[in-house]
Amino acid sequence: MRMKRFCAVSVLLLLLAANGAALAARAKCVASSGPTRAALLELYTSEGCNSCPLADRRLSDLREQAPRGVVPLAFHVDYWNRLGWIDRFSRPAWSERQGRVAARHRSSTVYTPQFVLNGQNWRDWRGDLPEPGAERAVASLRLRLHAAAKGRLEFSGDARIREAKAGAQVTLVLYENGLTSRIVAGENAGSLLKHDFVVRQLLGPFPLPETGRLRLREAFALEADWKPENLGVSAFIDHAETGEVYQALRLHMCKKR
Repeated sequence: MRMKRFCAVSVLLLLLAANGAALAARAKCVASSGPTRAALLELYTSEGCNSCPLADRRLSDLREQAPRGVVPLAFHVDYWNRLGWIDRFSRPAWSERQGRVAARHRSSTVYTPQFVLNGQNWRDWRGDLPEPGAERAVASLRLRLHAAAKGRLEFSGDARIREAKAGAQVTLVLYENGLTSRIVAGENAGSLLKHDFVVRQLLGPFPLPETGRLRLREAFALEADWKPENLGVSAFIDHAETGEVYQALRLHMCKKR
């Protein structure tokens, strides 16, 4: 009788432990923005540009910083591709995005590497990397990643802005870390380049309604050579015209238990 009771208790404890581990694992797939505004740091870069590897390394340094502090994204542009090396991460859409940034600042020139910090050109990137700000956020974000399956990464979440602002919008980004390329032509010929926060896909922007809240339920289509364990999702709320960033958040793929 005692043996049966002992076994029952043991099984119950094991079930509780397993359930707790599962809850802990799921918890790692959820992130919420903090009370202060995070910095959105965009890098426009190319494997064909010999001054870009240093900027790429600067961005990679942010892997060790708290996700709530800085949200880095690397947009690989395609206008270097005609000069001897085709950057496999480049897309015309990212070049077009950089062009819109330039137009917003009334400039007809685009260049690499270019850092854009919270919608503004940031030229002092060779100095200290940005620290988390203390400015109180007027918007908030929440993300939950679901397991990648059948070539899709599903996620859900919530975007809110405290006071309705005309022009406020939310953009969702799929990025990948831990990428390398052996360069055999162009300005970086003979180099092994390493990349993090490489933008793979972008969804949106989605305008925030007058209520100031938008529930998110989307999915990214994954390509066969993308490694799920290296993927993450970022979201940011900005202004459609000025580029002012109200809040940003990143969440890396949770580890399987």
